[in-house]
Amino acid sequence: MQQTDRLTESMEHALTTRWRKTIWRPFLSAMQRYQMTQPHDRIAVCISGGKDSWLLAVCLRLLQKHSNIPFELVFLTMDPGFTPEKRAKLLETARRLELPLHMFETDIFRIIQDVKSPCHVCASMRRGNLYHEAQKLGCNKIALGHHMDDAAETVLLGLLYGGEFQAMLPKLYSRNFPGMQLIRPLYQVREARIISWQRAYALPIMACACRVTQREDGGKRREMKTLLAQIEQTNPHAVSNIVLSTTRVNLNTVLGWRETRTSPLRSCMQDVLFSQNMDDNAQEMIDSGDASD
Repeated sequence: MQQTDRLTESMEHALTTRWRKTIWRPFLSAMQRYQMTQPHDRIAVCISGGKDSWLLAVCLRLLQKHSNIPFELVFLTMDPGFTPEKRAKLLETARRLELPLHMFETDIFRIIQDVKSPCHVCASMRRGNLYHEAQKLGCNKIALGHHMDDAAETVLLGLLYGGEFQAMLPKLYSRNFPGMQLIRPLYQVREARIISWQRAYALPIMACACRVTQREDGGKRREMKTLLAQIEQTNPHAVSNIVLSTTRVNLNTVLGWRETRTSPLRSCMQDVLFSQNMDDNAQEMIDSGDASD
């Protein structure tokens, strides 16, 4: 226990020193800009076993210790059908980071084996199960580990495969679970910084453990990641500019738009959708990224 105490203290200290500029400040900026916490929130931090969710948990725990806004955290993880080895690895990392996990089981991996669009179905089922379990635990918010690169990839997927301009919002209200919100505290953090953080502590990570995705190459979202990496070789600000563009929509220069719902977050980010047609497969590709780590 003493060894894990030292690791936790070291991690938290490093976030405010070594990683202050690249992780801690962007994290705090997103939390404050999008008002992700309110007094007496009870937030379910969704742990998948990947690098993003481990960093998310460590950041929120440190913020909780020093924030002027009182809020509670529940570290929530879902077993969708892990092998015993993967489950044990996840639990061991949680023990090492002193995160008291609440784990619940589903049979999602079994259900999606023979469906047409497994990633889309899996993402939807994961989200629904996480909302449901969080609500049972008295939480009013769930926190996911999506970062800036995820947000930029979502924009490109919509443009290139859906003919639509669509953003991944940093905060949104659930349509199916009244009173529940989803927040993305790492929204302004670059994935490369998260990878550096994970490697610094040699944290074992779990990529998607689904047998379906193990047979595939990651699909269109991975294609977007590769495309962005190529663009950044000549334009290092490409990812941040793509995300920034979702806050600077000039309606006077577009041919049309549509509103799918009234967003309570319009003061934070313009929730405007362009084009009148969205290919179902393209929408599934975008949705499937929403449950990524």
